[in-house]
Amino acid sequence: MKISGSVALVTGANRGLGAVFARALLERGARTVYAAARNPATITGPGLTPIALDVTDPASVAAAAERYAGVDLLINNAGVSIGGSDPEAARAEMEVNYFGPLAMSRAFAPVLAANGGGALVNVLSVLSWVTFPRPKTYAASKAAAWSLTNALRLELREQGTHVLGVHAGYIDTDMAANITGPKISPEDVVVQALDGLEAGAYEVLADEVSRNVRAGLSGGLELLYPELATPAQDVSA
Repeated sequence: MKISGSVALVTGANRGLGAVFARALLERGARTVYAAARNPATITGPGLTPIALDVTDPASVAAAAERYAGVDLLINNAGVSIGGSDPEAARAEMEVNYFGPLAMSRAFAPVLAANGGGALVNVLSVLSWVTFPRPKTYAASKAAAWSLTNALRLELREQGTHVLGVHAGYIDTDMAANITGPKISPEDVVVQALDGLEAGAYEVLADEVSRNVRAGLSGGLELLYPELATPAQDVSA
């Protein structure tokens, strides 16, 4: 898909990766960029069109699909990471990270079809494929979103809609502010994602960790989780 001349909608565009996506789309010649957030007053940046949108509210999603009928590029970027084991937190993550893209994709699929097919981009994570105790509920929501992305890729193929999944490890945004370790810049992720979109890629693996984990999926659990190769300590003795 050619970004120049497109009409794009980016969810969660008020900060972090979403804000970078919105600016980059304009820089690449998008005709209109609808920058969506629950509070559109938080959207900054010249040339953007701020819109109110809550991806967890069916009425808000339906109204957006009706109002912005010229969209031919949808970027499902909105996400939340709460962590822990609280079931309510897990439900909140699933609502935004899985049910949000599901609702947006269903609502905008007819819009994309009417505009020649266009493209849909889902921002996923390396945690779509591997998990750890602390981010387990977030990882579960991203694993669900990855499965959804694969299904949408097949489902929307006949109407000419290209579906791209973007995976990365830690991105240097507010969401990972308390994380130590290597991080990729949001600008780098966006450049790779938009380059991949224009090249017709189905997946973008934006960093070394996502590439390594993706390659290791066929290697067995011990490759992804080396600690499983060591017998657990017997605490009953």
